[in-house]
Amino acid sequence: MRKYMSIFRIRFIDTLQYRAAALAGLSTQFAWGFMLILSFSAFYRTNPAAFPMEFSQTVSFIWIQQAFLALFAMWMWNDDIADSVMDGGISYEMVRPINLYMRWYCMALARRLARATLRCMPILLVGFFLPYPFRLSFPPSIFQFGLFLLSSILALGVVVAFSMIVYTSLFYTISPLGIRLVVSAMGDFLSGAVVPLPFFPEPFRSIAELLPFSSMLNVPLRIYSGNIAGEEALRSIGLQVFWLVTLVLLGVLLLNRALKKVIVQGG
Repeated sequence: MRKYMSIFRIRFIDTLQYRAAALAGLSTQFAWGFMLILSFSAFYRTNPAAFPMEFSQTVSFIWIQQAFLALFAMWMWNDDIADSVMDGGISYEMVRPINLYMRWYCMALARRLARATLRCMPILLVGFFLPYPFRLSFPPSIFQFGLFLLSSILALGVVVAFSMIVYTSLFYTISPLGIRLVVSAMGDFLSGAVVPLPFFPEPFRSIAELLPFSSMLNVPLRIYSGNIAGEEALRSIGLQVFWLVTLVLLGVLLLNRALKKVIVQGG
């Protein structure tokens, strides 16, 4: 386990060096967050009772989404992993006395956590000090906040586990561009990153909430905002556990199968 912790630490520290990229991403997330909130505000002013979430819940949903975008966004890919598959560098990783799936998982996990560390605090501070009704609210209770933390950890695990399956699929493709575009678009829409899932019409909403994408972003953000609580929150967390275990087992199986047939040309 120590070697995987070392991989995590090295990748985490390395990603923290890219402060200019973090500042650029930070400004983009502020602009996008304000734009989304103002857009929703225009709709809520017409008839607030027509929406499935209170405006304060929607505002909190958006600010937490922007603060922890690096944790939950499907399009935050790890280029080092993809490049090693596409350029043949995977051959060096295969001869190392280490589990490749665990190595990749630790690399992807560290990269997302480091990016979120650089960006989350400024967004949270600004969000909490904005004037009402555009400010970020605290969770309804300490217990709800604890559920949010647990759900966020599980959501991060689900995102990384799903990413491992995408990286494994690169063994069977010529370019990673196509699969990335499809998964990024599908993941953003079905996770509630574009429009929160409560705004989806039935029965599409019920189906979307059962998919793994819902466990990536929708669940922790709705728990934080107070849109789901109690037994519903616990059921959602249980679904996250199910998808985490399922995706990890599926990812390990697919990667082991791909490595048995991999051929590296050149020397």
